Amino acid sequence: MSETRQGTVPVLELDDIQGTVLRRRPDDYYGVYLLYRIEDPAATKRSLREVLPKVTSAVDWERPRPFTLNIAFSYQGLARLGLPEDSLASFSEEFRAGMAARKEVLGDLGANDPGNWVPPMGGPDVHIGVMIIARAPEGLREPVDAAGRLAGVSLIYRLDVGVPVTGREHFGFRDGISSPYLVGSADQPLPGQDAVQPGEFLFGYPDESGASPKGPAPDVLSRNGCYLAFRQLRSDVAGFRRYLRDNARSPEDEELLAAKFVGRWRSGAPLALAPDHDDPELGADPMRNNDFRYQEDPRGLRVPRGAHIRRANPRDSLTDTVVETGIHRVLRRGAAYGPLLPEGVLEDDGVERGIIFVFMGASLSRQFEFVQQVWLNGGDFAGLGTEQDPLVANGDGNGVHTIPARPVRRRLTGLPRFVTMRGGEYFFLPGLAALKWLTTLPDPAGDPATTRPSQRPEDDR
Repeated sequence: MSETRQGTVPVLELDDIQGTVLRRRPDDYYGVYLLYRIEDPAATKRSLREVLPKVTSAVDWERPRPFTLNIAFSYQGLARLGLPEDSLASFSEEFRAGMAARKEVLGDLGANDPGNWVPPMGGPDVHIGVMIIARAPEGLREPVDAAGRLAGVSLIYRLDVGVPVTGREHFGFRDGISSPYLVGSADQPLPGQDAVQPGEFLFGYPDESGASPKGPAPDVLSRNGCYLAFRQLRSDVAGFRRYLRDNARSPEDEELLAAKFVGRWRSGAPLALAPDHDDPELGADPMRNNDFRYQEDPRGLRVPRGAHIRRANPRDSLTDTVVETGIHRVLRRGAAYGPLLPEGVLEDDGVERGIIFVFMGASLSRQFEFVQQVWLNGGDFAGLGTEQDPLVANGDGNGVHTIPARPVRRRLTGLPRFVTMRGGEYFFLPGLAALKWLTTLPDPAGDPATTRPSQRPEDDR
């Protein structure tokens, strides 16, 4: 520990933390997400020991390495590896239940229901998740080959990702600008970046309360680990374009409406700093594009209170309420998949495209699920009643988005679903020492149980 004027700063064990927790992917990237089913636990553990040297730590991330590789396990996967029952029971209820069982909390209903997900997601066969990112296509060969050497497993899903030629996600917005700064990490915070205690995201460190959150047992398993939520989200780019065209007064107004949906112009320039016109230079400047607050805009005249980025991170909007935003922050990683829909095309071509959303943190319920349920799928916290996030909520064609203005507000109605859930799962991302420890577990006797707990955790209340 060291001392600063803000108090005690924990020293993070960077060489034991899987790198994706602390380090963002490069702006130019190519990658692949792999899902495996464990067939032979003993063979899997032997081969995992061979793959361990390829797993990227937070230290390795900064070295001149052509790729990063990180590994996570579902509840089912940990059970298959032979984790003892008392250890399995020490994981959080939502992790043990799995993402599909939490559909009511997450709002994964209708078209987003797990019954409509791409197999094998939502089922019992997703045991191991491997995330690989490289700066160039040729950088993928070594880590994909290493993952391919995993024995005792079946590859059941592969999704290739990569930065679109525009450098933006499929709706056209610059992505990945805002993220909390973990106190004690090697990076320096950027202007406007909130400093959050590392225990909010990693087990073994103090959180915003000053205490260390309780992780799964034993300590060797939880230390430097965290929960991870993986979601594949399809983007209806044609539908988004049509809605803007049909509800805008001019091409310039289309861009303004898009910005009012998100809270930023497509360039990344925040409405809080550029309320009337886009400013691409501002959007591209990391020293300025996230340095703003909402307290001077309580009515949402600049950034609507229901805009996506104001919902996902209300910043100082809730200062005078009982909600402590610091304990609900989301550490997000992700990537785009699928080809771009050509510019100007207003009809869907049937091709899969969208984003992979990856959340990491110490609490699935208090962080990811809270943000999803209360801030994205609800409106009460912002005085908006039943209004939902205009871009990513589970819309049914009756959505509403209010844009405050003088003299008369603007209300967009009939919002369809622009983003559809294609599948996901909850994982645990262990530290490197924990990964090695998992490979030493005794093999379970007989055929280990691979089913969820007999009751959903919320039914036990």
